[in-house]
Amino acid sequence: MTIEHIKMPDVAPLVRYVADGVQTQFQYPFPIFASGDLTVYFDGAPQFSGFTVVGAGQTAGGTITFDTPPGNAIVIMLERRMPLERLTDFLEGGDFSAQAINNEFDFLTAAIQQVGRDQSPMLRYTDDEAPGKVDMPTKALRSNMVLGFDGNGDPIAVSTEGTMASPDFTAPGTGAVTRTATDKFSDLISVKDFGAIGDGVADDTLPIQQALAAHDEVFLPAGTYLIMAPITVAKNQSLFGEGQKSILKCNTTSFNAIEVPDGFSTVRNLRIESGAIGIKLFGSIGPCVQNSITDIVIDSALTGIQLDGHNDTNKPCYWNNFDRILIAKPITHGIHLTKSGLGDTPNANRFHKIRVYSNGAATTGSGFYIEHGKLNNAFVDCEANMNGPTADSCFRVGANSDKTIIMNLLCESTNQVPNVKLDAGSVETAIINLNAQSDGAAIADSSSGNYDALNAGFPDKNRLRKTVVTDLKATLLRLDTELITAAGTTTLDTSHSVHLVDASAGVQTIELPTISDAAGATMTIKKIDNTANIITITGNGVEPGPDGKDLRLGGENDYLTLLSNGAEWFIIASNRMAGNTRFAEASGIYNIDMTVDTYLISSFGGAVTAQLPPANAAEAIGRTITIKKTDNSVNAVTVTEQGGAGPDQSNHVLGAQNAAITIVSNGSQWYVISIHP
Repeated sequence: MTIEHIKMPDVAPLVRYVADGVQTQFQYPFPIFASGDLTVYFDGAPQFSGFTVVGAGQTAGGTITFDTPPGNAIVIMLERRMPLERLTDFLEGGDFSAQAINNEFDFLTAAIQQVGRDQSPMLRYTDDEAPGKVDMPTKALRSNMVLGFDGNGDPIAVSTEGTMASPDFTAPGTGAVTRTATDKFSDLISVKDFGAIGDGVADDTLPIQQALAAHDEVFLPAGTYLIMAPITVAKNQSLFGEGQKSILKCNTTSFNAIEVPDGFSTVRNLRIESGAIGIKLFGSIGPCVQNSITDIVIDSALTGIQLDGHNDTNKPCYWNNFDRILIAKPITHGIHLTKSGLGDTPNANRFHKIRVYSNGAATTGSGFYIEHGKLNNAFVDCEANMNGPTADSCFRVGANSDKTIIMNLLCESTNQVPNVKLDAGSVETAIINLNAQSDGAAIADSSSGNYDALNAGFPDKNRLRKTVVTDLKATLLRLDTELITAAGTTTLDTSHSVHLVDASAGVQTIELPTISDAAGATMTIKKIDNTANIITITGNGVEPGPDGKDLRLGGENDYLTLLSNGAEWFIIASNRMAGNTRFAEASGIYNIDMTVDTYLISSFGGAVTAQLPPANAAEAIGRTITIKKTDNSVNAVTVTEQGGAGPDQSNHVLGAQNAAITIVSNGSQWYVISIHP
């Protein structure tokens, strides 16, 4: 089936209606290409939300349906308003489709209709009159004057003497010039100039919207201004008041109080009450950048301030500034950084002197929740005072956060609410000077230690990860130590530098970390029990152990200190403590395991063959040991070598009590150093 292409009929791209307070659906009889091409006005004030557009791409137009009926007697204007631009070209030698040509002509026709509509309400000469002069007098000539016409009907500047606009205001002070009252009054545009009441009862939504539609800088005088739809502060605009006396009050929590959908805007010196979000910043019209929000109080909103990366990476939420803000009694979060669509995360925003105070409200979220955010979102001199029974945390860094900076943060709560909560997946959080007054964890870390702390946390106030120091003077150095008691195999990691091993439960094998992961790291392993259970120190199953071989600790307080250069583990210190001796009451074959220096053997129960390891065994090379018979029985202790000829190429029999032999291996054979008697 062929879909009929849109046509551009000779229909003005604008229609007006007068609302009756009941009707919610209205028609627009001209075609639009996308729903965003339809601009909606209430009494001349543009509306950005609260409606649904249907029928884009239809020749006959479509309908718009409002979420709530527009107020009685409001003039609704629906206009097709498109950017006059051409961003595509036909490819040289490419397909030349009818649809592409039709689209181009449709856009051109729509643009001509738009320009024609813009010109239709202008003052102009009639067709039967020859046009005269259309240039206005210069700015200097028309200042403090009104526009008039001379004898030829051409525009001239006319004096306003005797009228309200006459020069009658002079500021005190040297150099002041005289201005007209009209000129002076135009310095400041107030929402009351557009009919706002400010009594907390009358609906002031439309007057505020109209003021912002007509002027870029709008003043909100002292008063309580009830609103029933969002107030949009657009690009380069400023909305400001008299501080706590200038109140924007939402009638419900179903909509946002103030929305900032673009950049370079200012909101300051206001109080906001109720609303879904007190102030929401998101790039729905343009890049939401370099906005300034200062000296604001937000009371009883679901969320105080939200920065949303939204759904377009070309319209990010970057570089916004917030200063001297109190968010009282938030229901969900105080400050929330998030991303609701496919846009970028809110990045590099600055928050200074922000206080979030539950003040008894059942806040369910966090004072500050950085759900999404990267590239140094910074929070300096902030405070979160949260309701203990319900709050999740005072400050939370979410799984999609990277390089969040927290400096001089005060947290207060009860009921074990964490002061700072780091979710798994959060990266490189920096926490400096944390005053953790909540009785929960100072830093509840699920990020696997992916943070740095300075004068923050408990019990360790400082936590620095991989750091290069060229000159360090330390008055007290503490080594991170762990105790290992389980029998079997334990694989070390680089989280600790000293390992105290208790082998009372059985022999143990200690596997060293992967060498390349521990480049520059030193590790000490010490046996702390007095049992005969051996501790074997080895590689990770693929890599070699210390100095290229396994090493065993057999005596109490034996230790080994190792250094990795990224390619091998090197022994840099070890010891054989006094009393490094083993007594064995045996019979038959007794294997000399080379883990102690002196073996005292009783053969009272039967003859003993003390079997040395091969002279070239890794544990034997370079070692000197003594073997002594301690009992007075006739049973001999015969010293032999496994697979070899024995010391000095023969077996040696210790037949008398206290007979002893001291031997050494050079790696090729065992040599006798001394025999007694």
